[in-house]
Amino acid sequence: MSEKLTPDVEAGSWTGAIRQRLAAGLPIERLLPDRQPIYVGSWVYVFGVITIAALVWVIGSGVVLALFGPQWWHTTSAGRFFNSLHFWSVQVFFVFMVLHLWGQFFMASWRNGRAPTWMIGAVTFLISILAAFTGYLAQQNLDAQWIGVNAKDAVNSSGLGGFFNVLNFGQMYGLHVMLVPIAITVLVVIHIVQVRVRGVVAPIDAPREELQ
Repeated sequence: MSEKLTPDVEAGSWTGAIRQRLAAGLPIERLLPDRQPIYVGSWVYVFGVITIAALVWVIGSGVVLALFGPQWWHTTSAGRFFNSLHFWSVQVFFVFMVLHLWGQFFMASWRNGRAPTWMIGAVTFLISILAAFTGYLAQQNLDAQWIGVNAKDAVNSSGLGGFFNVLNFGQMYGLHVMLVPIAITVLVVIHIVQVRVRGVVAPIDAPREELQ
């Protein structure tokens, strides 16, 4: 009896409709492909993978730092180690993200309906700059104070000073460890899903695109 009613229930169910759209737009063979076109082996895409790997290290080390607090990462050897790990993971993240971004720019990776994928990647880069800025302010050392004092005039002149006080450690720390990382992680996941849905862009001189 329940099996006969299932199609009717699914037809009037918004969850069923969403599931069907997701299954149609992102089949499992695209989400977890076992084969890719040969041009996916380009270093431009490897830079993207390294960026994601660095982001994992950034988040992992950041979680440890957030659990123990500034006193720990300034006064203990383990804290200084994780602080350094977090710092250098961020450097790797930015270096390879810029390489990936510029590589995709010169490949015109927004071709054939992939403009949203490109735009989300660019927005992720901009928000990552905000993450780096608030991270410097959250160091709780003389560098953080110098950056905050010199940046407050620029922020105030932009009109954002009424919303963001760069000299307010609590606000900057909260942005750095909570809102900004969540935004970056969500955008990266959406970016990866869009790459899977639309496929990887072929080289400009390729005779045709072989989408997986």
